[in-house]
Amino acid sequence: MSLIITYVGSKGCVMAGDKRSIGFLGDKEQREVLEEEMYSGKIKTTEELLQRAEQLDINLKITDDVEKVRKIGDVLVGEVKLRTTTETKRKRIYGTSGGYHEVELSGSQIKNAKSGQSSIVVFGNKFTKEIANKHLQKYWKSQTSIKEIAKIFQRIMEDVAQSTPSVSPQFDIYTVHPQLNHKQAMEILRTTIVKDVKELEKWREELKTQMLNQRRDIQMAARILTQGEVGKVLKVEGDEVEVILSPGVEALDMQWNVLSREGETIVMKMEEPSSLNMGDLVVIENENLCVKKDKTPLSCDVILCRTDK
Repeated sequence: MSLIITYVGSKGCVMAGDKRSIGFLGDKEQREVLEEEMYSGKIKTTEELLQRAEQLDINLKITDDVEKVRKIGDVLVGEVKLRTTTETKRKRIYGTSGGYHEVELSGSQIKNAKSGQSSIVVFGNKFTKEIANKHLQKYWKSQTSIKEIAKIFQRIMEDVAQSTPSVSPQFDIYTVHPQLNHKQAMEILRTTIVKDVKELEKWREELKTQMLNQRRDIQMAARILTQGEVGKVLKVEGDEVEVILSPGVEALDMQWNVLSREGETIVMKMEEPSSLNMGDLVVIENENLCVKKDKTPLSCDVILCRTDK
């Protein structure tokens, strides 16, 4: 779903990358038909892609704001991703003056790596790579400056975007040109990759924790009491009402920590003055917390949930 073009030479590095991401939702076989038609070049525009998706009953989510190339100091980084149901595979290129590394990652683990001193490297599907290489041969000159290379890459990105909806009309282009020999370039690349992969590992751990917390929030939210018996009045002092929780009911704070269990007490407040008696039933009716006998409104600063049994 991407096109990233990288030039690495002794005078500098130029990297261009499109910004498109396409999500396919629908029948697996129909998705594969649509993807094959797009990657083979049969579908040439976004409009054609949307029309064909509708014919195949596939829902598409198309965005053009993905950052596929970026700059880290004197190093440029380009990345393409392949997501499966079990993992995310990444292919990255790190480039600077006089050297580059190509790295393949599974999760945040480096699986393969290769390096070189100078090259033009193209990441993309078969069709986009063919178009890009064709236009490179068309526009390339034997003596070309870093500035001219950036202009060539810009033309190529524009040309490819007109030929396939897998590449966006929007793109990023970066250049760096530090004065480095090959040994210095390799050292800068090595330290940058180590730091960048560590950042990826940290991000993945944070994402994992966030997803686990979100999953827990969903599970806990399903236990929130929205209808039924809460407990019985134990004591009333002014506008404060002490309630003993009924079997199967517990009170939690906003972090889902248990504050009071069934048979224990919590304090509620009357929103309107009312004469309550010990043993009066407290309920939630139509998501409103109240005393059952006269519908006296009550409030509390805890979450009332069903116990997890």
